[in-house]
Amino acid sequence: MTVFALGLNHNSAPLDLRGRFAFSLEQLAPTLHGFRDQLLATKLGKSGPEAAILSTCNRTELYVAGSQGMVQPAVDWLARIGGVSSASLMDHAYVVEGSAAARHAFRVASGLDSMVLGEPQILGQMKQAVREATQAGTVGSTLHQLFQRGFSVAKEVRSSTEIGAHSISMAAASVRLAAQLFEDLSQIKVLFVGAGEMIELVATHFAAKTPKAMAVANRTLERGEKLAGRLGAEAIRLADLPQRLHEFDAVISCTASSLPLIGLGAVERALKARKHRPMFMVDLAVPRDIEPEVAKLDDVYLYTVDELAGLVQSAGEKRQAAVAQAEAIIETGVQSFVHWLGQRNTVPLIQALNAQADDWREHEVARARKQLARGANVDEVLEALSRGLTQKMLHGALAELHASDGEQRVQLAQTVSRLFLRSSSRNPAETPSEH
Repeated sequence: MTVFALGLNHNSAPLDLRGRFAFSLEQLAPTLHGFRDQLLATKLGKSGPEAAILSTCNRTELYVAGSQGMVQPAVDWLARIGGVSSASLMDHAYVVEGSAAARHAFRVASGLDSMVLGEPQILGQMKQAVREATQAGTVGSTLHQLFQRGFSVAKEVRSSTEIGAHSISMAAASVRLAAQLFEDLSQIKVLFVGAGEMIELVATHFAAKTPKAMAVANRTLERGEKLAGRLGAEAIRLADLPQRLHEFDAVISCTASSLPLIGLGAVERALKARKHRPMFMVDLAVPRDIEPEVAKLDDVYLYTVDELAGLVQSAGEKRQAAVAQAEAIIETGVQSFVHWLGQRNTVPLIQALNAQADDWREHEVARARKQLARGANVDEVLEALSRGLTQKMLHGALAELHASDGEQRVQLAQTVSRLFLRSSSRNPAETPSEH
């Protein structure tokens, strides 16, 4: 059994490439089933691997538990999903396996691998990804242990360190940027495109500044109305966005759309209607919600999720002292998982050894009963039974010793000594003589 993570994130891949590998919640289950079917077709495992996908604006990661040899097929599958070659994908992706995979997962859950050090949203996103994979039937005992241990580690990091202190989220950074452009946020009109968790977070931060008006545009009007009701905002249809865009001074967008929702032409018309009063725009979506050419327009201040990163890193310096403490907590969790995985990996061997020992015992006992039924001496039968069992147990080890030579024989002799001479005074390193 091996565990590995294959992914790309804000450090390894540019925004537009990450957009090729972004998955909505609705896409996760069929995508995971497709991955398992692909690996079953390659005959890597009898029941397919365990798998889960974490997809956020900053990263897409595939976590896998299964038999050896699955890494390259997983790379080929993900590259095909994104429409790039495997080589091109690996120019920007990373693969971590075994203890490194556990360490990576625990660091992600704890916010140590985030664009904003210590940000708390990633833990909720990771839990949602695991729920989706569990409901899809692609999470088994190994990934369950990996993620649940990761969540426990993240909770301890959050409660025992200052890693999350003074954090500046993307939401808060958006408000700060808007405040630099507009003298008084209470005099502006703000449009939120989308109604997901990130938009709700950003909207809450803006609402605290009591802007003149707020509106929520969402593909599903009912969901948009629900968020608008909590904010005291107007709900508008996404289809009405081009005609209403000019009304708003600030536009923050984050949807799961695979194509841009706000195009260059729509923004040009909005600016003309606004008589070129400035517009502040934040695109938190991956793939993009706002066409990148919009950034070239005069009077438009457009920021992407990656461009917001530099604005939130200064607060991270204040938390570096807590990173070492968090890493120590993570390392303890990693070693615990690796120990569990090691024990789990030996279960088939232990079962096979027990089955073999039972076969030997049953064979020798059956032979002893036949001898007793023919009137053989009890002591002689017991002697033969014990000799037969010991010969069967030692045969494999002795045969390997006889077949080996040189350094291999020395190492094998040491192993056999540890297994069979643990209570003996004989030197464990002593090499048996030639026969």
